[in-house]
Amino acid sequence: MTASQEKIERMLVLTRRLTDALHGDIDALERGRPAEMRTILPETQQLLAHYAREAAVIKAQARTLPADMRATLAEATVKLHEALALHERRLTRVRRASEGMIRAIVDDVERRRRVTRTYGPRPTPRAASAAMLYNGVI
Repeated sequence: MTASQEKIERMLVLTRRLTDALHGDIDALERGRPAEMRTILPETQQLLAHYAREAAVIKAQARTLPADMRATLAEATVKLHEALALHERRLTRVRRASEGMIRAIVDDVERRRRVTRTYGPRPTPRAASAAMLYNGVI
């Protein structure tokens, strides 16, 4: 096996591992357990950084690769991109639902805190005295 073939094999392994991690995240999001996501783990972040470095090297050598290896790598990369797109859609859905729940809670708290003055020509609602903050990380 030549050096370029070894690089391709390593790249295929990295691509498959990242695709598996993304599918694990998608499953965790569908089960309603975002805390079980694997892509937020440091090991996965390191794997992603390693993938980026290897991809840069292979991209520079893409034209010199054998056609069958290039096709195998392209197929694995397509699967990774599909998993990334699905992951993004699921993550966006969970984030929007969470933000919607937080917004509903904030609106309810503000409504309950709102005090109308009963004297004067027109009752005027008073603004809420404190803002509600939340952590936007899911």
